[in-house]
Amino acid sequence: MSEVRTSQNEPGREQRIFSFKATQLVWLLFGILEALIALRIGLKLIGANPESPIVALIYGFTYLFLFPFEGLVGSPGSGNMVLELSSMFAMLIYGLIAWAMERIIWLIFYRPRGPVVAVTETTTSENHTTR
Repeated sequence: MSEVRTSQNEPGREQRIFSFKATQLVWLLFGILEALIALRIGLKLIGANPESPIVALIYGFTYLFLFPFEGLVGSPGSGNMVLELSSMFAMLIYGLIAWAMERIIWLIFYRPRGPVVAVTETTTSENHTTR
């Protein structure tokens, strides 16, 4: 009786998976940040009540990322409705930062696909039975 087992080894596969997952994590985190900033812009634009708990939470969290851009450009408004142009500019900057981080991770950690190495093992065993 003989058994043939073939396995394939792809050098650098784990590093490619790591770089893919790391870049996806960067896009996920920055995507969530961009969505929250866009939500803030929309809430400010419709004049949402800042005393509402969810609105206050969104304003408070996004303020951590928007305070460097505060006062960069004027924000036109009418009544309690405001168009935060500085927040739009921040979204552009954070998008560029995410893209740059993704490219840096890709350049440092990605290894191109090399040849797939196949290993074939053959095992033979002999069983003799006597009567």
